[in-house]
Amino acid sequence: MPLLAERDRETLTDRFSQLTKPVRLMMFTQEFECLACRNTRELLEETASLSDKIDLVVYDLVKNQQKAETYGVQLVPAVIVEGEKDHGIRFFGAPAGYEFSSLVEDILAVGTGTIPISQASREKLASLTRPLHIQVFVTPSCPYCPRAVHTAHMLAIASDSITADMVMAPEFPHLANRYDVMAVPKIIINETISFEGAVPEEEFVNFLLQAAG
Repeated sequence: MPLLAERDRETLTDRFSQLTKPVRLMMFTQEFECLACRNTRELLEETASLSDKIDLVVYDLVKNQQKAETYGVQLVPAVIVEGEKDHGIRFFGAPAGYEFSSLVEDILAVGTGTIPISQASREKLASLTRPLHIQVFVTPSCPYCPRAVHTAHMLAIASDSITADMVMAPEFPHLANRYDVMAVPKIIINETISFEGAVPEEEFVNFLLQAAG
Protein backbone atom coordinates (compact mmCIF):
# COMPACT_ATOMS: atom_id res chain seq x y z
CA MET A 1 0.00 0.00 0.00
CA PRO A 2 1.48 3.39 -1.02
CA LEU A 3 2.60 5.68 1.79
CA LEU A 4 1.88 8.82 -0.23
CA ALA A 5 -1.69 9.72 -1.09
CA GLU A 6 -2.45 10.29 -4.77
CA ARG A 7 -3.04 14.01 -4.20
CA ASP A 8 0.35 14.28 -2.44
CA ARG A 9 2.03 12.43 -5.29
CA GLU A 10 0.55 14.88 -7.79
CA THR A 11 1.66 17.87 -5.72
CA LEU A 12 5.19 16.52 -5.33
CA THR A 13 5.46 15.64 -9.00
CA ASP A 14 4.60 19.23 -9.82
CA ARG A 15 7.09 20.63 -7.32
CA PHE A 16 9.86 18.29 -8.47
CA SER A 17 9.36 19.48 -12.04
CA GLN A 18 11.41 22.50 -10.89
CA LEU A 19 14.52 20.34 -10.46
CA THR A 20 17.31 21.19 -12.86
CA LYS A 21 20.13 19.22 -11.23
CA PRO A 22 20.37 15.57 -10.22
CA VAL A 23 19.67 14.69 -6.59
CA ARG A 24 20.91 11.49 -4.98
CA LEU A 25 19.15 10.08 -1.94
CA MET A 26 21.50 7.77 -0.08
CA MET A 27 19.99 5.52 2.55
CA PHE A 28 21.77 3.33 5.07
CA THR A 29 19.81 0.43 6.51
CA GLN A 30 20.55 -3.06 7.85
CA GLU A 31 20.04 -6.61 6.57
CA PHE A 32 17.16 -7.29 8.95
CA GLU A 33 15.31 -4.02 8.59
CA CYS A 34 13.84 -2.28 11.60
CA LEU A 35 10.33 -0.91 11.14
CA ALA A 36 11.64 2.63 10.74
CA CYS A 37 14.21 1.39 8.20
CA ARG A 38 11.58 -0.31 6.08
CA ASN A 39 9.21 2.64 6.23
CA THR A 40 12.01 5.01 5.30
CA ARG A 41 13.11 2.90 2.35
CA GLU A 42 9.55 2.62 1.02
CA LEU A 43 8.98 6.36 1.46
CA LEU A 44 12.20 7.16 -0.40
CA GLU A 45 11.35 4.72 -3.19
CA GLU A 46 7.99 6.43 -3.72
CA THR A 47 9.59 9.88 -3.56
CA ALA A 48 12.35 9.04 -6.03
CA SER A 49 9.80 7.60 -8.47
CA LEU A 50 8.23 11.04 -8.87
CA SER A 51 11.13 12.58 -10.79
CA ASP A 52 13.82 11.30 -13.14
CA LYS A 53 16.15 13.82 -11.46
CA ILE A 54 16.03 11.89 -8.17
CA ASP A 55 18.12 8.77 -7.73
CA LEU A 56 17.94 6.46 -4.70
CA VAL A 57 20.87 4.31 -3.56
CA VAL A 58 20.46 1.96 -0.58
CA TYR A 59 23.43 0.71 1.44
CA ASP A 60 23.78 -1.81 4.22
CA LEU A 61 25.49 -0.28 7.28
CA VAL A 62 27.61 -3.40 7.88
CA LYS A 63 28.26 -4.63 4.35
CA ASN A 64 29.08 -1.11 3.17
CA GLN A 65 31.03 -0.09 6.26
CA GLN A 66 33.61 1.95 4.37
CA LYS A 67 30.91 3.99 2.67
CA ALA A 68 29.19 4.54 6.02
CA GLU A 69 32.44 5.72 7.59
CA THR A 70 33.03 8.11 4.71
CA TYR A 71 29.71 9.80 5.45
CA GLY A 72 29.98 9.52 9.22
CA VAL A 73 26.97 7.22 9.49
CA GLN A 74 26.67 5.02 12.59
CA LEU A 75 22.89 4.88 13.00
CA VAL A 76 20.05 3.50 10.88
CA PRO A 77 17.93 4.48 9.21
CA ALA A 78 20.08 7.27 7.83
CA VAL A 79 19.35 9.41 4.78
CA ILE A 80 21.73 11.74 2.96
CA VAL A 81 20.58 14.24 0.35
CA GLU A 82 23.43 14.74 -2.09
CA GLY A 83 23.83 16.78 -5.24
CA GLU A 84 27.02 17.43 -7.16
CA LYS A 85 28.77 16.98 -3.81
CA ASP A 86 28.02 16.03 -0.22
CA HIS A 87 26.35 19.08 1.31
CA GLY A 88 26.42 17.75 4.86
CA ILE A 89 22.68 17.07 5.03
CA ARG A 90 21.75 14.11 7.24
CA PHE A 91 18.53 12.52 8.51
CA PHE A 92 18.85 9.98 11.31
CA GLY A 93 15.52 8.28 11.78
CA ALA A 94 12.55 8.20 9.44
CA PRO A 95 11.80 11.62 7.86
CA ALA A 96 8.14 11.05 8.68
CA GLY A 97 5.27 13.19 9.89
CA TYR A 98 6.08 16.87 9.68
CA GLU A 99 9.69 16.03 8.84
CA PHE A 100 8.80 14.74 5.40
CA SER A 101 8.47 18.40 4.42
CA SER A 102 12.12 18.90 5.46
CA LEU A 103 13.18 16.14 3.07
CA VAL A 104 11.17 17.67 0.24
CA GLU A 105 12.63 21.14 0.82
CA ASP A 106 16.15 19.69 0.87
CA ILE A 107 15.57 17.93 -2.44
CA LEU A 108 14.32 21.16 -3.98
CA ALA A 109 17.23 23.20 -2.60
CA VAL A 110 19.86 20.76 -3.85
CA GLY A 111 18.10 20.13 -7.15
CA THR A 112 17.53 23.78 -8.02
CA GLY A 113 20.57 25.39 -6.41
CA THR A 114 18.30 27.83 -4.62
CA ILE A 115 19.33 28.30 -0.98
CA PRO A 116 17.12 30.71 0.98
CA ILE A 117 19.90 32.16 3.13
CA SER A 118 20.43 35.92 3.54
CA GLN A 119 23.56 37.65 2.28
CA ALA A 120 24.39 38.69 5.83
CA SER A 121 24.35 35.06 6.95
CA ARG A 122 26.46 33.99 3.99
CA GLU A 123 29.10 36.57 4.90
CA LYS A 124 29.21 35.37 8.50
CA LEU A 125 29.44 31.74 7.43
CA ALA A 126 32.37 32.61 5.15
CA SER A 127 34.40 33.42 8.27
CA LEU A 128 34.17 29.86 9.62
CA THR A 129 37.51 28.09 9.83
CA ARG A 130 36.62 24.96 11.83
CA PRO A 131 34.08 22.18 11.27
CA LEU A 132 30.69 22.58 12.92
CA HIS A 133 28.32 19.72 13.62
CA ILE A 134 24.65 20.56 14.19
CA GLN A 135 22.21 18.04 15.66
CA VAL A 136 18.52 18.96 15.58
CA PHE A 137 16.42 16.67 17.76
CA VAL A 138 12.81 16.38 16.61
CA THR A 139 9.64 14.31 16.88
CA PRO A 140 7.34 13.48 13.96
CA SER A 141 4.40 15.34 15.52
CA CYS A 142 6.24 18.62 16.23
CA PRO A 143 4.99 21.36 13.86
CA TYR A 144 7.89 23.70 14.72
CA CYS A 145 10.69 21.19 14.16
CA PRO A 146 10.82 21.34 10.34
CA ARG A 147 11.68 25.04 10.50
CA ALA A 148 14.72 24.29 12.69
CA VAL A 149 15.78 21.38 10.48
CA HIS A 150 15.31 23.46 7.34
CA THR A 151 17.45 26.30 8.70
CA ALA A 152 20.20 23.90 9.79
CA HIS A 153 20.23 22.10 6.45
CA MET A 154 20.25 25.31 4.41
CA LEU A 155 23.19 26.59 6.46
CA ALA A 156 24.98 23.29 5.78
CA ILE A 157 24.41 23.70 2.04
CA ALA A 158 25.71 27.26 2.26
CA SER A 159 28.91 26.33 4.11
CA ASP A 160 31.32 23.45 3.56
CA SER A 161 32.26 23.77 7.25
CA ILE A 162 28.83 22.63 8.47
CA THR A 163 27.24 19.21 8.76
CA ALA A 164 23.64 19.22 9.97
CA ASP A 165 21.72 16.22 11.27
CA MET A 166 18.03 15.75 11.89
CA VAL A 167 17.76 13.25 14.74
CA MET A 168 14.38 11.63 15.39
CA ALA A 169 14.45 11.58 19.20
CA PRO A 170 11.94 8.73 19.78
CA GLU A 171 14.01 6.40 17.58
CA PHE A 172 17.28 7.10 19.42
CA PRO A 173 16.39 7.45 23.11
CA HIS A 174 20.02 6.95 24.17
CA LEU A 175 20.94 10.14 22.30
CA ALA A 176 17.91 12.00 23.61
CA ASN A 177 18.96 11.05 27.14
CA ARG A 178 22.58 11.97 26.54
CA TYR A 179 21.65 15.46 25.42
CA ASP A 180 18.84 15.89 27.94
CA VAL A 181 16.19 16.42 25.27
CA MET A 182 13.09 17.49 27.19
CA ALA A 183 11.52 19.62 24.46
CA VAL A 184 11.88 19.82 20.68
CA PRO A 185 13.31 21.11 18.54
CA LYS A 186 16.54 20.98 20.55
CA ILE A 187 19.73 21.95 18.79
CA ILE A 188 23.24 20.88 19.78
CA ILE A 189 26.30 22.42 18.10
CA ASN A 190 29.70 20.77 18.49
CA GLU A 191 28.67 19.28 21.84
CA THR A 192 29.14 22.69 23.47
CA ILE A 193 26.23 24.97 22.50
CA SER A 194 22.60 23.97 22.93
CA PHE A 195 19.27 25.76 22.61
CA GLU A 196 15.63 24.99 22.05
CA GLY A 197 13.10 26.30 19.57
CA ALA A 198 12.93 27.22 15.91
CA VAL A 199 14.94 30.43 16.21
CA PRO A 200 15.36 32.93 13.37
CA GLU A 201 18.18 32.35 10.91
CA GLU A 202 20.26 35.27 12.21
CA GLU A 203 20.11 33.94 15.78
CA PHE A 204 20.97 30.43 14.59
CA VAL A 205 24.04 31.76 12.78
CA ASN A 206 25.14 33.64 15.90
CA PHE A 207 25.01 30.38 17.87
CA LEU A 208 27.20 28.81 15.18
CA LEU A 209 29.75 31.62 15.47
CA GLN A 210 29.71 31.20 19.24
CA ALA A 211 30.42 27.49 18.90
CA ALA A 212 33.22 28.27 16.45
CA GLY A 213 34.87 30.47 19.05
